[in-house]
Amino acid sequence: MNSLPSLSPQRDPFDLPRDTCYLNAAYMGPMPSAAVAAGQDSYARKGQPWHVQVQADFFDAPEALRAQAARLFGATTDDIALVPAASYGLSTAARNLAPDAKSEILVLAEQFPSNVYVWRDLAAAHGARMRTVSRTDDQNWTEAMLAAISPATSIVACPQVHWADGGALDLAAISDAARRQGAALVLDLTQSLGVMPFDLQAIQPDFAVAAAYKWLLGPYAMGFLYVAPHHQDGEPLEQNWIVRDKAEDFARLVDYADAHAAGARRFDMGERSNFQLVPAASASLDAMLGWGADALSRTLGANTRALADHLAPLGLRADVPDRAAHYLCLSLPDGAPADLVSALAAHKIYVSQRGDRLRITPHIYNDETDFHRFASVLEGLL
Repeated sequence: MNSLPSLSPQRDPFDLPRDTCYLNAAYMGPMPSAAVAAGQDSYARKGQPWHVQVQADFFDAPEALRAQAARLFGATTDDIALVPAASYGLSTAARNLAPDAKSEILVLAEQFPSNVYVWRDLAAAHGARMRTVSRTDDQNWTEAMLAAISPATSIVACPQVHWADGGALDLAAISDAARRQGAALVLDLTQSLGVMPFDLQAIQPDFAVAAAYKWLLGPYAMGFLYVAPHHQDGEPLEQNWIVRDKAEDFARLVDYADAHAAGARRFDMGERSNFQLVPAASASLDAMLGWGADALSRTLGANTRALADHLAPLGLRADVPDRAAHYLCLSLPDGAPADLVSALAAHKIYVSQRGDRLRITPHIYNDETDFHRFASVLEGLL
């Protein structure tokens, strides 16, 4: 893969002023201008609702988005539900899993809260235990999780990339270990889907969810949930009309249907046809699919490696084992300013800090000008 050419920076599709250095995709990705325009156009049409069409807007547009999301996962269209947030997808997974009493639900230390609270509640409801898996300094997250999986494990709930330190997990190895114990695998792919290869056939999760507003460059309150076929007759979080059989026939909606639409559609959120978010999300995914996860991972990996090497003389250390290619979380040197993030923002340079690490997450719109400016300003602040 590394021998293949990288993508050139794609700044023109975004509304990013030249004096703005945005290196914070893991916090929130900017929507491409085409996605902004698609959302704005749809808002304008909602101002004249007689232009909203039943088949095109309520059904065809979300189905097209579902098909795009399926390509990201390497799944079929029937495997995907449209959800408003990662927490909704994780709660859907929890609704359809029943851990044995005294079994263990495994999560990572300092995992994102939405992928902790739901398992804490599920464990309490079933008399199970939520176990937090930590890693040592010389251990990667995969090794830590594999060491924790045991006959007591009922659910493994983890990301592909740890949001705080950027460590990647070998999900195929974790899945294999979990399956040998009869444990379910639930994934939060918010920090990886679309910019990191994901092999659905090798991993075979029970559920996997990703919010759209970060690396997928989509709108807030839109996400995608993969549901394995053996869970697709499960219980949704809500009962809404549009996921029922023959919902397209508005004249017969009170002929209440017991049957659901095919596949994972029963797990769709209410008002899943959201007339503003769906066109915007579709335009964003069109761009993401055009670039491709392999090419994006290769490109962003080259950029973060070069940036880590350039920043090393300043005392910033890339010391996370098995760091994801698109993620750079550098340990700060002793004496680094406590207000470093705000000081950088004063120069219109945007990154995040998680604990004692500076989280630097570029995307396809960043270029050498951004990287040189960031390094120069950072050197002056340390």
